[in-house]
Amino acid sequence: MKMTFAALLSLLAISARTQTHSLEKIWETDTVVAVPESVLPALNSAGKPFLYVSLIDGQPWEADGKGGIGSLSEDGKHYNPNWLQGLHCPKGLGISGNKLYVADYNTVVVIDRTTAQILQKITHDSAKSFNDVTVSEKGEVYVSDSKTFKVWKLENGQLKLYLESLPGLNGLKAVGEDLIIGAGKSFLKADAKKNLTKIADLPQGADGIEPIGNGDYLVTAWVGYLFYVHADGKVETLLETHPQKKNTADIGYDPVKRIVYVPTFFGKTVTAYRLK
Repeated sequence: MKMTFAALLSLLAISARTQTHSLEKIWETDTVVAVPESVLPALNSAGKPFLYVSLIDGQPWEADGKGGIGSLSEDGKHYNPNWLQGLHCPKGLGISGNKLYVADYNTVVVIDRTTAQILQKITHDSAKSFNDVTVSEKGEVYVSDSKTFKVWKLENGQLKLYLESLPGLNGLKAVGEDLIIGAGKSFLKADAKKNLTKIADLPQGADGIEPIGNGDYLVTAWVGYLFYVHADGKVETLLETHPQKKNTADIGYDPVKRIVYVPTFFGKTVTAYRLK
């Protein structure tokens, strides 16, 4: 089929309007990061930015005692794999004040960020596979269980059931009064009354979730995709690393510098991109 020059220009213009964002690679670590699942930007006691990295260092769903938390400088040059050792298969990370919350197998581990000492281990009889952790502006802690399809909320040192029946449940992000949820290919919002509404349908199952600040989100799919999800439900594919057999797990995001930190899981690196 022949296409006129005018028709070609029109098609290119539509394509340009559809793809409005891109990623510029800044740096990538060497392949020395022991199965990184989650990256979380933070400030140390001196106010210097750095990154927490959850390290599975073994099988994703085994209580093998191999896991831990590492720290990484924001330029990716200085890596400490031994900030905390003795966990199992740590995944999602969340911060409230001086406490770091970690989803580790069937337990929420609470860590003092100053001393790197474990303060508390919290579990529940029906907990099986905690995956992501998020902390609201009010300090409310939520954790997802990917095998039971449940969201738990930490209240007075105990886990209370918050939401259930969410097949494919993985990523969580507290945004204002809402809880943003990745459940398979369904990208959802639960309001303060637990009413669920769909934000978008994703091409692949959601993992990491980060808000841009204008109702839009960055969302990863573990198999090796990073999407830009618009508030109106439109989805752009910004990154595909599956051809290189690199995963894209639970990302971290610096909204000021617009830098996305991507843990590549079995790829054993952390990669930084600037959102453009």
